[in-house]
Amino acid sequence: MQAMLKLDIKIRAAQAADLPALIGVDAIAQQDPARRRMLGEAIAAQSCWLAEAEEALGYGILDRSFFQQRFIPLLMVAETARGRGVASALMAEFERRCAGDKLFTSANESNLPMRRLLDKLGFRESGRIDNLDDGDPELVFMKRAARPAG
Repeated sequence: MQAMLKLDIKIRAAQAADLPALIGVDAIAQQDPARRRMLGEAIAAQSCWLAEAEEALGYGILDRSFFQQRFIPLLMVAETARGRGVASALMAEFERRCAGDKLFTSANESNLPMRRLLDKLGFRESGRIDNLDDGDPELVFMKRAARPAG
């Protein structure tokens, strides 16, 4: 098995023209008009960030939708780019943007890849919400974003 090469990932604010690329990396958005609307709204609110190399690799949304706290409601990586540092790059950008603040996110209990990423990045479980998805609780995670050195 050949090891996947890390990518030279750039993170930038998503623009309206990026919406088709965001949909292209998100299998749910490809099928769900509500998800596409949510992405458009996040872009308009300047809370959606695109990870790209030569093409769109993934995206994340950073807003204050969780009790006015910094919150990552969605992080999506193209299936072909998984395991190549895209999610970590997006999370590092969000942490940089939240320096000194608490940073929250959530994941279904069954979402083991996201839970492993959050553990690796120093997020700690902060709560549990039952009954959003039947039989699959939503776990809430928090990390204090580091202040820049200097």
